[in-house]
Amino acid sequence: MTRYALRVASVAAALGLWQLLTSRNIDIWLRFSQFPTVADVARAFAGRLTGEDYWTDLTDSLTRILTGFVLAAVLGVATGVLVARSRLAEDLLGPLLEVVRPIPAIALVPVAILLFPSNEQGIVFITFTAAFFPVLVSTRHAVRALDPVWEEAVSTLGGGRWRILGSVVLPGALPGIFGGLSVGIGVSWICVISAEMISGQYGVGYRTWQDYTVVDYPGVFVGMVTIGVLGWATSTAVELLGRRLTHWLPRTSYVPGPRAARPARGTATPVPAGPGPEKGVPHDQLV
Repeated sequence: MTRYALRVASVAAALGLWQLLTSRNIDIWLRFSQFPTVADVARAFAGRLTGEDYWTDLTDSLTRILTGFVLAAVLGVATGVLVARSRLAEDLLGPLLEVVRPIPAIALVPVAILLFPSNEQGIVFITFTAAFFPVLVSTRHAVRALDPVWEEAVSTLGGGRWRILGSVVLPGALPGIFGGLSVGIGVSWICVISAEMISGQYGVGYRTWQDYTVVDYPGVFVGMVTIGVLGWATSTAVELLGRRLTHWLPRTSYVPGPRAARPARGTATPVPAGPGPEKGVPHDQLV
């Protein structure tokens, strides 16, 4: 309960500072007088919730992000495992993937506009590209980091290639795979919002940009808050799914303990005495 109280208090403190700086029109290098207050954003948010356009934008953005992310998760994991397990696949696909990977997904918007017949498909493509490479790289590294002893044990017991893949490779790489999925979902939100601003017709990003063009700054902040909440919700869902599928992993929580007192200078550090040999038991029989 203390941790949850601290989290709520941190958010409340940030909102309170925002309200104070904007309501007092504080201009100390940063021009807070140009910002809407928390009350203005809250009123704009309440007005959007009662309208139909807000929920349409929300549905469109979620549909785009989920479609692109699911495709990226399936193909990214499959390609990562293939590249990590096959030298032929690494030689054929590795150079091409490494050349395309540094290109920002948002820079592919002109390619998507020229390549796909509709803006909707182009935005899904941008979302897919943004999440694909984090999933691919994390999967590849996780598979290569597996201990070969596990695979040798399954092979010794008569397991084939598919048995090794299903019982050793994928379960062992799951923590790394979900690390890439967590990164991918966040990058996907960044890119889908940017793509909607450029070539979308509906969506949270498109509406946020439209509010900016008509100088509706409370509406801009409504879009920003909506994006933040959606990103947090989807990232939390991915993390919870990862914990559910990797429940066999040891879980540790950091609990700070008392610090040991430092001995005074010149004082020898006492060494704890180990258990001595039991009476009547020879030394060579002690475990």
